[in-house]
Amino acid sequence: MNNKAIGIFDSGVGGLTVLKEIRKNLPNENIIYLGDTQNFPYGNKSKKEIINFAIKNVETLIKKDVKIIIIACGTATSQALDLLKKRYSIPIIGIIEPTVNYVKEKGYKQVGVIATEGTIRSGEWEKRLKEKIPNIEVENKACPMLATIAEEGKANSPQGRAVIKEYMKGFKKKHIDKIILGCTHYPIYEQILRDELEYEVELINTGVTVSEYLRSYLEQHKIQNDNGGDENIFLTKSEEQFKTIAKKIMDEEISVKSIDI
Repeated sequence: MNNKAIGIFDSGVGGLTVLKEIRKNLPNENIIYLGDTQNFPYGNKSKKEIINFAIKNVETLIKKDVKIIIIACGTATSQALDLLKKRYSIPIIGIIEPTVNYVKEKGYKQVGVIATEGTIRSGEWEKRLKEKIPNIEVENKACPMLATIAEEGKANSPQGRAVIKEYMKGFKKKHIDKIILGCTHYPIYEQILRDELEYEVELINTGVTVSEYLRSYLEQHKIQNDNGGDENIFLTKSEEQFKTIAKKIMDEEISVKSIDI
């Protein structure tokens, strides 16, 4: 047993969709969440900038004495995970590998991936999927506006729905019915995506795949906690909308603290 906290970081509120699933799956774990709202959004930044942000986030969480770190951000996973794993001895898990494993286990031969511009540009989702499933067809779509619209609390606005309509055109044309939500902000749009696609679709929530992967990892390494459940949420910049959106995601009021990193 290990009662140290699980560390989670994202560029903003999106990573709470991962925290929510981890909390469901691992209710006894202590969690420290770091939202790097000062540097949001990550999706339009250079790889060098994203790596620098990720390093600061990891080092902040290490100072908090966490036992493992989850990168609850598709952009940071795609562009910084490999470097972070080489640089630090603490276990670090991104959102891509657990999701690729899920797709392989299901035997899917075609998937769509929606993610930030930086993530799609990196090609990391398609690369990792084809490493594990060589004959898979991957339809990628950069959705650069979605994270910002979600962070502003406008996902369900006419603007949010119009942008989803535009981004989903290619998927509707090809009738792609398995879509990876490659940015952790995107589960906020789940119902809007279903409404727009108008056919039965599996929206693969990386929070679910990560939480399952994490539970197995903790059990395998015997570092799970059986007597906890505390949560601390830190933001690098106070955001007016954060608590409102967080309440919708978590189905409860949350408290946040400011932190300098």
